[in-house]
Parts: sequence; structure tokens; C-alpha cells
Amino acid sequence: MEKIKERKPNSNAQIPILITSSITPHDKSVKLADPQQRLFHAIESITQWIRVAPGSSFVLCDGSNFDFQPIVRERFPNTEIESLSFENDQAKIITQGRGYGEGEIVKFALNHSALLRTSDAFAKCSSKLWVENYAECINHWPANCLFSGVFRNAFSLSKRIEIVQVDTRFYMVDSDFYLKNFIDAHWQIGQSPGFGLEDSFLQRLQTMHQHPYLFPVSPIIRGVGGGTGRYYKDTWLRVQKEKFKLAIVRKNRVFSKLFNA
Repeated sequence: MEKIKERKPNSNAQIPILITSSITPHDKSVKLADPQQRLFHAIESITQWIRVAPGSSFVLCDGSNFDFQPIVRERFPNTEIESLSFENDQAKIITQGRGYGEGEIVKFALNHSALLRTSDAFAKCSSKLWVENYAECINHWPANCLFSGVFRNAFSLSKRIEIVQVDTRFYMVDSDFYLKNFIDAHWQIGQSPGFGLEDSFLQRLQTMHQHPYLFPVSPIIRGVGGGTGRYYKDTWLRVQKEKFKLAIVRKNRVFSKLFNA
């Protein structure tokens, strides 16, 4: 794949945010299937993103050929939002899962977005979601990539801690690093039971012995999950629990080097 050229360095505030969308879901297993409801929550997330990341530019890329441009022009005239759309491979999504579609959307955006073409990095978030503490997360950039880790046994006294996935709902990544290491990661998913995009990304990070690649803070993800159709419930207690878990993992000598402190 040809590298994107003519990029310019970004300050943290200038890193564009790529929002990946599918107003018409090709994965028929999702609970939130109504396109009008999906559109409502996509617009809601854009509104929230403008609040939590003021001054940022956005790339809104839809894989179900939905054209956001008229809505964006009317509702967000003072925000730089580039709208892209194309039709994902429906058959591949049905056989390999919606993570395949997600990978294709990012790939399409990197190939066609004027904003991404001239940026050396980007943040990515799935549509209908936003990151409440985005300002805190972006303070830990730059790096090759930053994800939130999913850990097992963090509170166990008898079992060793394991990282089982990286969260691909939201991450930050250097554009060239993504092109070199993740651009075709979605091709691997669905080839074995339960092996999703989160697993494919982690496998590649571990194979290349990449570090650091984890946020030292827990991104607080809000909004509606397309798979469940429900709002995430990040109560104060749950947020504190995630902070405590992260503190435990960061002190573990096996994982401490993975965090971009």
C-alpha cells in the first residue's frame, strides 16, 4: 500500500478525530438496527465530541454509503468536519463480523480523506460514542499508538495478570505506523471462533514487541453501543474501579513498560 504523502506534524489539539460509522448496519446481529436511531446517536456523538475536543477537526466516514454532508453543513457549520461514504463488503461483514467493516472504513478514510492525508496522526472512535476525558488522554501523546488494554485477573492474589485485548473503539495512532502494521489487521478476524479485531491488533503489537502502546489513564467512553443498543453506564464507582485496576497493572513489572507514562 502506498504511503500517504505530504503530511505535516500535528500539535495535540490538531490531531484529527476519525469517527467510523455505518448508519445501515450490515451485521444483522446488532440490537441497534434502526437507521434513524443510529443516525440520531451518531449526531449525538458528534455534538459531544465538539464539546470534549473543542477546536479539533473531524473525519466522519460511513461504510453504508450514507452521506452526512448535508446534515453536517446544517447542524455543525462552525466545525471542520470532512464527510466520506462508501459501501462496505456486506458479505465479508456477515462472515467475518463487524470488525471487518470497521477495518475497511479506516482504510477507506486513510485513502480518501484530505484531512488525514495531511496529518501525521489521528484519533479514531466508533460512531455513537465519545471519550469524556479526551483532553486527559491526548496529554499522553505522542507515541506510535495508544490503546486501552483489557486485562484479566488484575484483582486476583493467586492468578497472574494477563492482557487479553486492546480496545479498538477508541485509540490514537501515527498514520504511517497504522499503514505499516494495522491496515490489513481486519483480514484475520473471523478465521477462528471469537477472534475479533481487538485480538488481531493485540497479536500484531505483541509480535512486533511494540512498547509503549497503552494509555496510562482509562478512557471514559460514553454513548450507545451499537451491539447492545444501550448507553454505557460509567458510574463514579465504576470509573474509580477502572482507575484502581489500571494502577495495579501499571505497577506490575511485566506490563509497566507498555504504558506511555
